Amino acid sequence: MAYPAPATVSETHLRENIILLDQALYALWNLGDNLIFAWTPEARGLRVLVAPHQMLTEYALDDGRLPPEELARRARLLDNLLSNQEHLDAQAFDAVSEDLGVKPRFISLPFSPEKGLGLPLIAAIAARYGVRLVEDRAVILFDAVGFSLLTPLQQVVQLNSLSCSVNAAYAKLLDREININFARTTTGDGFYIWNRMRGVEANVELYQLMQFILADNALAHERATRPESVPRLRACFHVGSHYEFYQSEGLNPTSFSYLVGQVTIELARMIERAEPGQILVGKFNTMMRDETSGEDVRIDSLDFVERTRAPLRSLNGLKLAGSEVDEIACYLTGRRDASGLWGISEYQVADKHGRIHRVYNAKINIHRRNGEPIYLGLREEDLPPDAPRTTAETDLLPLHA
Repeated sequence: MAYPAPATVSETHLRENIILLDQALYALWNLGDNLIFAWTPEARGLRVLVAPHQMLTEYALDDGRLPPEELARRARLLDNLLSNQEHLDAQAFDAVSEDLGVKPRFISLPFSPEKGLGLPLIAAIAARYGVRLVEDRAVILFDAVGFSLLTPLQQVVQLNSLSCSVNAAYAKLLDREININFARTTTGDGFYIWNRMRGVEANVELYQLMQFILADNALAHERATRPESVPRLRACFHVGSHYEFYQSEGLNPTSFSYLVGQVTIELARMIERAEPGQILVGKFNTMMRDETSGEDVRIDSLDFVERTRAPLRSLNGLKLAGSEVDEIACYLTGRRDASGLWGISEYQVADKHGRIHRVYNAKINIHRRNGEPIYLGLREEDLPPDAPRTTAETDLLPLHA
């Protein structure tokens, strides 16, 4: 992601300023032993809160000495602090410093932070030395069916095939000027994929990326002379909270982030119960930034899938395997009622620990002008008899195409 440089700073001086700040933060980071928890700009430098990473758990630790209301207050303070992606003003910074019991450290800089780098760029640099809590980012999990039964060479070939599908899908969206700043990390037999950008539009674009990854994978199956060279996928899509952090690589923090938290836990539990070829969407209800209005809006799973339909129309005419796309229909499946109308089924999935996770079964149908349709996901009637039964029916009508 690019950050605007101050107009008065040359490119050479900007690079020098970045290096100076990064070196100062790196020294405080101490090979990963410490984290930057907060910062505030001064006239010629920054005040920062630096503490060992163990403080994250120790501050809100239930050791029997603190009453429940104090533990809850501390947990809220940490959540608010870690979810903040920008600087704190001086008053808020001092209050957090006193509450955490951490004495501020001063980083002296030979330039004004705002004029020499700009606060958004400083926030991006400081993020590599801390941990952030994100509540509203969508994440995909792809899993290769039967992966552990393959030979190591077959596993390599399948993972490479999946990587090619990811790259091909990204290229297709780039053709329509949909530039997803996506990241991925391997699970061994698949990938977590997320959009580094946040908000409703960013999450919708990630859903589009998932559709075209699955479509390219389906086409690769059609072309393959040996079926084991292409993975058969199951996919899960969910929105939820997670922590974003940068691992140590050698003596430096990585240039790309990792995710861990509730959303990745939910996805892992969902994928355990997904059938080969199935697409599951987790049940969520969270606030997301609407880029059009500039306001935070509450979005649930059903509303989100509805919002993905209109942007899909802009992809009509895009070519898949030489055939232009006429229409892409995505919907959540359900049962037909006595009057012939379709509902949307909600399922509950019990994991190995007995915890319940609520999900929806998704379908994606891609109709091509001069080619056979590509049907992704499982129909309601394709689900096995012992699949988790419907727990609720909504009055929304999915688009069956």
